[in-house]
Amino acid sequence: MKLIDCHTHLHDFDEAEISKVIQRANHATVAAIITAGTNIKSSEKAISLSKTYNQVFPGVGIHPNELNRGFSEEMSNQILELASLDDVVMMSEIGLDFMENSPDRAIQYKAFRRQIGIARELSLPVVFHCRSAYEDTIRVLKEERAFEVGGAMHYFQGDQLIANQLIDLGFYVSLGRPLIRIPELQKVTLNIPINRILIETDSFPQPFKKYRENWTEPRHALDVANEISRIKNIDVEEVASVTSRNTLKMLKNAIMLKSHFDRLSHHSET
Repeated sequence: MKLIDCHTHLHDFDEAEISKVIQRANHATVAAIITAGTNIKSSEKAISLSKTYNQVFPGVGIHPNELNRGFSEEMSNQILELASLDDVVMMSEIGLDFMENSPDRAIQYKAFRRQIGIARELSLPVVFHCRSAYEDTIRVLKEERAFEVGGAMHYFQGDQLIANQLIDLGFYVSLGRPLIRIPELQKVTLNIPINRILIETDSFPQPFKKYRENWTEPRHALDVANEISRIKNIDVEEVASVTSRNTLKMLKNAIMLKSHFDRLSHHSET
């Protein structure tokens, strides 16, 4: 059984403990981890980390909450340059965030639209953030024809209507640990076809938690898989197989990731 954690911020962990985080993920059958940048600097870190660890693959992007100083042509060009590198497997993390005190919405729209444009130019899927902006996010995805490259709404906590709209556009729904504790999300997940589900942890350092062992890590992707197994009453091995296949299908041009996964599959069969 091999899982893919399709959305983390692994590069934000202390460099001295990243290898241990990956080792714990391996023990929990997580064979590949995608780490998503949220600004220029962290996108560069994500790419750098992928060069150190074979099982780590980078996404690049500028998160909506990183736009307090605007979205300049220089930033756009920098993201285009990073996204053009062979290592990069997706545009992420991009999107819209309409919570109170979030950056100006006009700037968010500009950045989201431009980064979708870059994704389309480079044939990269978009894995996007959406908070209190469901209708606007789906509208922009349609208007910018993001469905041409596909992708997923990460850390999904929407209702059945939103899930259906995403699926109708050809996007995946990416589920994290909130699935384990939110009954309403469990009900929605029951009605999402397994072939449209991805698994993630959105892992990042969490010093606000009292104990280090309670931090979310890629190893917790297995907990999400087990919860999907329970909800849908199917074997967890099937959950792992289908959701990993979904991720690879979404990342259709990620040759290095597919080769890595194929090698592991061949090794496990011999």
